[in-house]
Amino acid sequence: MGRTPGSLLGISDLHISYPENRKIVADLRPESEDDWLLVAGDIGEMSEDITWALRTLASNFAKVVWAPGNHELWTPHEDPLQLRGVTRYEYLVELCRSLGVVTPEDTYPVWRGPQGPVTVAPLFLLYDYTFRTSPGLSREEALAAAYEQGVVCTDEFLLHPDPYESREAWCQARVKDTEVRLAALDPAIPVVLVNHHPLVREPTRVLHHPEFALWCGTERTADWHRRFNVAAMVYGHLHIPRSTVYDGVRFEEVSVGYPREWRRPGHPRTVPPRRILPVSS
Repeated sequence: MGRTPGSLLGISDLHISYPENRKIVADLRPESEDDWLLVAGDIGEMSEDITWALRTLASNFAKVVWAPGNHELWTPHEDPLQLRGVTRYEYLVELCRSLGVVTPEDTYPVWRGPQGPVTVAPLFLLYDYTFRTSPGLSREEALAAAYEQGVVCTDEFLLHPDPYESREAWCQARVKDTEVRLAALDPAIPVVLVNHHPLVREPTRVLHHPEFALWCGTERTADWHRRFNVAAMVYGHLHIPRSTVYDGVRFEEVSVGYPREWRRPGHPRTVPPRRILPVSS
């Protein structure tokens, strides 16, 4: 029998501090020895867990591509690794490189499987509080309203921007540098973008707590799926796994999420990972 062609597969929000989620990672296997796995962040919070998961996935898939989530960037008091901000991110990048995992700091690889070639671009962009419930609200007013509703992301306490003065400033720097890299890509080759947060505001409009959108991205990337030759945009963070289309471009939320979410009536429980390419006809 011939060799099974490989696929581009997507997954995110593994949250392996939960035993059920850890088992998903332990049991995850490719269908082909040529499968690539795109991991759109939130593996976990503890450095030892992150290391275990990345090593496990890298040993099973032909290539693993990682874009950080907010949880990997937390500095929990109980984590032996007490690095903060950029230093923590750089530690994780070096960890990935030691395991052969592609990061946003590496050359974007080109996948040449069925319906390829496509460039795979893992991104790290953060957010800048511009996804507000009302366009008339200032950043301060929007945050105050979120706090009043009791909707506050743990990033406010555990995700440090050091040495940047704020997470917004870090976001601005990341967006600027990434935009330059994407603009330099060969426009004839489509690109699959992998980022923890969606690049557009629309996916956040179905959030049960709309105030949480503040921690879900930036308006600075709202036209990237139109400006660049994007074949698909892979993201997580919202814990609402689904496929949507904006301006003719597929947006794939590939999150696993928390066990308690799976048990909710009507939750779109899917078996991970999600195939991004090839697209079934």
